[in-house]
Order: sequence, then structure tokens, then C-alpha cells
Amino acid sequence: MALSWYFLRVQVGREDRIRQSMVRRLKQAGIESHVPQIVVPTETIADHRGGKKTVKRRKLYPGYLMVEMELSDDVWFVLRETPGFGDFVGGAAHPTPAKPEDVEKVLATMDSSKDQPKVAVQFKKGDRVKIKTGAFENTDAVVEEVHADKGTLDVSVNFFGRPTPMSLGYWEVEPI
Repeated sequence: MALSWYFLRVQVGREDRIRQSMVRRLKQAGIESHVPQIVVPTETIADHRGGKKTVKRRKLYPGYLMVEMELSDDVWFVLRETPGFGDFVGGAAHPTPAKPEDVEKVLATMDSSKDQPKVAVQFKKGDRVKIKTGAFENTDAVVEEVHADKGTLDVSVNFFGRPTPMSLGYWEVEPI
């Protein structure tokens, strides 16, 4: 049998522990060679809190694992009997392999976020914000555009009765 990727439902918040438990149980059963990879799909997020940049992992799909395996009755039994395992995504009677393009998309997202962490921006167009730094400190503004890839916002400040556009880092403003 050939290797295929499968998505598994597991308990939310326990993905890492369930993954470790599956790896340990497969080794104990002596069939770890049939399951080369068990992955918790995550991305790396950069955030500014309290003036400090923090980088953390965020689960792309809470409650799911990706497993590359050669499906056999032994492997299926070991995975199914792992505490916290829900079921396979797909067919009810027999697990259905994930589409290769779906797997590629998830793995590409994981790889790209390792090199260049995504920036966590919680603002959207139309939000009212207060500027925290610079010449316009404590001035209210309205978000006109969000550039999540750069971590910047285009805002409009009412200056002498006229809207004035500005570009700011998202850490330079706070929600009102």
C-alpha cells in the first residue's frame, strides 16, 4: 500500500498531547514505519503586546491532525484506540485520503509562516481607533484599509475639520 495523508478529528486543545500519544503507541506496537508523519497544522504569528514583539504558534485547524500513513487494520486500530481520538474526516465506514492539493496548501502555509511569521492584526475597515504615539497621540481615527501582510493600517484623522490620511503600524493604535 502507498502512503496517503488523512485528516483526523481529535479533542480541541489537546492536539499536541494526542499526537505524542499516537507516536508513542505506534512505537509500542512496532508499526511506526507505517506512519512517517503526524502533524498538528500550525502557523507562526508575530504580535506586539505592551511594546514587545512576541512570536507564537497558532493552530490552523483546532481539533484536527494530519497523518501521513499506510492505512492498515493495525494502524487504524492503534490510532482509533488513542484517548482523545474522534474519527477520520471523510468516509463513514472507511477513512478517505485527503486530496493532495489540500495537503500541499496546508503544508505550504506552515512552511511560509516559519520563515516570515504572519502579523496578527485585529482591526478591520471602519473600526474607530486611538493613536498611541507620535504627534497625533490620543487622537481618534478611522481605519480606512488594513495591510495585514505588512502589519500596517491606513487611517483617516480629522485634522482642522478635514480628513487626513496616515499610515501607521497596528501597534501604534488601540481600539476605542
